[in-house]
Order: sequence, then C-alpha cells, then structure tokens
Amino acid sequence: MPSLDAGTRAIAAALRAYALELGWYRELAPQIGVACPSCLHLESNEDESDFVLLLQDLAPAQQGDQLAGASITQIEAALTQAAKLHAPYWGDARLHQIAWLQPSPNTTALIRQMAPAVYTRFRSRYAERFAPEVLELCDAFVARMGAYFDLKPATLTVQHRDFRIDNILFTPGDNGQAYVVDWQTLGPGPGAADVAYLIGTSIADANVRAREEQRLVALYANTLSALGAAADAEQIWREYRLYAFSGVLMAIIASTNVERTERGDEMFAVMAERPAHQALHLNSLSLL
Repeated sequence: MPSLDAGTRAIAAALRAYALELGWYRELAPQIGVACPSCLHLESNEDESDFVLLLQDLAPAQQGDQLAGASITQIEAALTQAAKLHAPYWGDARLHQIAWLQPSPNTTALIRQMAPAVYTRFRSRYAERFAPEVLELCDAFVARMGAYFDLKPATLTVQHRDFRIDNILFTPGDNGQAYVVDWQTLGPGPGAADVAYLIGTSIADANVRAREEQRLVALYANTLSALGAAADAEQIWREYRLYAFSGVLMAIIASTNVERTERGDEMFAVMAERPAHQALHLNSLSLL
C-alpha cells in the first residue's frame, strides 16, 4: 500500500514510483524471466496514487543486509537475475513503445534541479563520517553531474535502477535462489548501471570488490550473451566504470527525501561510501 508518510507519498507521486511498480507487475513481470514475487492481486485508483498490491510470500527467503554486505555467492546469484532482467529488451525498439515505462521530462528535470541543493544537506549530514577522499570524490561528481545526466548509453534495456542487496531476497543454502523486489525505480537504461550499483553498494570490503569485479562483470556479460542479447563485453566494462556513480547519486537523492531513521542514515552512508571507493579505484571521473 502507499506510504503513510505524506512527504514520501508526494515524492513517490512526483517520481511515478507507484505507477512503475504497478506497471511492472501488470505487464512486464509475466513476460520477463527474472525471479520476483508472483502478484496475487493488484488494484488501484485512476492516477495510481492509492493502491493495493498483494505479493507472494517468499519465505524462507530472507532479505539481503545492506549494512553487513553481500557474499560473492549472493552477488553471483543476483547478477544472474540482472542478466535475465536485461536480456529480453536489450537494444530492442519495443522498449520505447511501453508508454508507462518512459521517464517523464518533468521527473528528469526535477532530479537535475534538486540534486545540487540536496547535496548540500547530504554533505552536511555526512561530512564528519566520510573520509576526505570520499568527500572530494562526491564534490567532483556533483560538479560534473550535468555531464553524467547527459550520458547517452550505447544500449538501453529494462533497468531496475535500485538493484542492491536490500532489494533482493535469497533462499537458504550456498546455491540459493535470488528474488528481486522493489520495482519503483524501473525505467529504460544501461544494464551495466544496475551491475555497477549492485557490486559497488553491496560488497562491504573494498579489497574484495576490487579483486572480484572484473570477473563478476564478465560473468554478467557472458550470461547476457547466453540468453541471446547482443552484448559487447568491452562496452559493458566501460559503462560499469562510468556508472559506479549510480550508488553515490542514489544516496544523495534518497537520503534526504525519505523518513529519517538511525539505520537509514547508516545505510545511505555506506551506499555512498562504497561506490565512491569503487569510482576512485576505477578512475571513473576520467570518463565524464
């Protein structure tokens, strides 16, 4: 159901968050092979500001923990689902015919307009928490944010846009199934952005991430190809480096526009810190 917090509901309406999730379960989930809860009932008013969405109980699957971070096995299971999400519409013109999925110019303009002011609040909140190199990276990224928003990805597909460990449920065991939830940020975009966001925000140890990321991105690219997508591994790696900033941007925007909690503050801190270290390691600023 919609959030009980009026401010959160207003932001959700402006970003069309509820309409996107309802559209996913109405139309795309039945035709795309990604593992997600089955929709048992969906009902909404005309503008989709009020709704009921009843989903399958995935117990004993458990939500990943953003603060603790993900294991490499969990990341591999999640990347398999990312490839299953991205492959069916990879570079497909049909993507642009899904009217409800298209980003609103007003939404894009709103994010561009609010980001610098929001960053001022974000920086003030976390200035004492972040290492100097993280703050410098965030400052440099915000200064070049216009170039980031103007990027033209080589290939578009259906993108989750919040593909992190808190939005994935795992069944028990070493070879557990990963289920993807929270489809309120859906839209056309580069698949590599979901991959960079997942790896950057969800691996707690920067040394492990640096050691594993090339292999993990190759695993994703190979799975895409096996599913029939005309994936260019070199282009995917370049966009992976570029979209390391996606976690930083999400943390800046989301942290100051949702109800504040102690765990939420810490979650947004690591959501920015980890990708910042990722972007520094990958020299991502040089691509902007």
